[in-house]
Amino acid sequence: MPAGMGIRLDDGPGFPGAKITPHYDSLLVKITARSQERLTAAKKLSRALKEFRVRGVTTNKSFLLNVLEHEDFLNSSVTTSFIGDNPHLLAPAKSKDRAQKILRYIANTIVNGPEPALGATGSPPIDVSPIVPNLGPNTLPTSPSFRSIFVKHGPEAFAKAVRDKKGLLLMDTTWRDAHQSLLATRLRTKDILNIAQPTSVAFNNLYSLENWGGATFDVSMRFLRECPWDRLALMREKVPDIPFQMLLRGANAVGYTAYPDNAVFEFCKMAKDTGMDVFRVFDSLNYSENMRLGIDAVGTAGGIVEGAISYTGDVSNPNKGLYDLEYYLGLTQELVDLGIHVLCIKDMAGLLKPAAAKILIEAIRREHPNLPIHVHTHDTAGAGVASMLACGQAGADVVDTAIDSMSGMTSQPSMGAMIAATEGTDLDTGINLGQANQINTYWEGIRGIYRPFESGQLSGSSDVYINEIPGGQYTNMLYQSKQLGLEEEWPQVKEVRRSEGLEERSDDRILLQHNN
Repeated sequence: MPAGMGIRLDDGPGFPGAKITPHYDSLLVKITARSQERLTAAKKLSRALKEFRVRGVTTNKSFLLNVLEHEDFLNSSVTTSFIGDNPHLLAPAKSKDRAQKILRYIANTIVNGPEPALGATGSPPIDVSPIVPNLGPNTLPTSPSFRSIFVKHGPEAFAKAVRDKKGLLLMDTTWRDAHQSLLATRLRTKDILNIAQPTSVAFNNLYSLENWGGATFDVSMRFLRECPWDRLALMREKVPDIPFQMLLRGANAVGYTAYPDNAVFEFCKMAKDTGMDVFRVFDSLNYSENMRLGIDAVGTAGGIVEGAISYTGDVSNPNKGLYDLEYYLGLTQELVDLGIHVLCIKDMAGLLKPAAAKILIEAIRREHPNLPIHVHTHDTAGAGVASMLACGQAGADVVDTAIDSMSGMTSQPSMGAMIAATEGTDLDTGINLGQANQINTYWEGIRGIYRPFESGQLSGSSDVYINEIPGGQYTNMLYQSKQLGLEEEWPQVKEVRRSEGLEERSDDRILLQHNN
């Protein structure tokens, strides 16, 4: 005879029935299953219960599942003392109610701050209301802005204007690389928009604002639950006359794998149409064929192509060997041949010492007198301001900085320090230090709000000249080491990374020699 079985799912006294029946103080659902064997019928019921969802009330579902999976019940050897002998049957199962889990997560985050799994250290944020300065209306400078030149006359005219500009130009990384390096890229759009209008006034003669691309695209969607395209459009609306700049990983665009050519082309077109101007195209291994796709895609979209050379080693030290001056001059020529508008020296780990900066920039300037040179670095060792001053003195047109309270360590050098150090000299940035300090006051408050995402690094570290760890990777590895209980072994972790880096560079050189 076929085996039959039935159970009642209820939250009160209940009454017989085969379907959901409303009642003032009870709710009952009857589920039946039939099979040739009792065990199979029990499995059917168990699966039906696991797939059944009841929201907002407590049910006896977990009890019924415990019974259906008990060996005595399945073997038909239960007695009237079955429940008394097995009190664990009444233990509630973990809730699978996604709505209640979301509410519990939101409540926990509000009370206790972001979870460590999201990259937070667990330190609570500081309860502050950042001061937004009132710098008056956004009046345009007397001379045409770099963005208006680009919009009206194109990338070549932009590059010429940059090269002809007297003084040292700055790019502000506060809206992208600074918080990526210091705050795990967690800066929300609303905190950018709040300071956007004063920024457009104080920094209207910047070379650019770096505000998009790199890890910001991924983190916006995965952690902040924001649309990166909306962010770009809103920033453009608030800051209409300062060039925007982004980081593009060649054929990888802003992802972590190579994408089809047409996807990269369409991405660059959409970015340009949404408000992006300068595209810094780079490949961490300086593989020009990977950069070629990004350069072509940006050029086709009508954007400004800033081709980047990833800097490592030390051109002032002949014992370094692998990456000498001739290597970088050769890469520069490759990028010029690919049609770039601006050259970037991308010092990802902050290894470019002042002496090396002078040698490298002067050599490139001699061979390419009309090519704008833009230098990017991280201040991990604390020598960033000195190196960027040396770059400017050697002939660089633009250097990267971050607002003071978001600068230093694995971020970029201090903007205020660069403004003050060049004031009254041939490298004068033309930026008002007082207004820059008002913008900085806002970011001092903001950084307190994002304190849970601080890496924990308290000072610069000159051992970066030995381990050569890139800025963003440095803080990520520090946090991950703490998560794994390896904080005391941090020096050994850096040493292992240094050894792996030497092997990677050796393999890279072999690859480059083979391709050449």
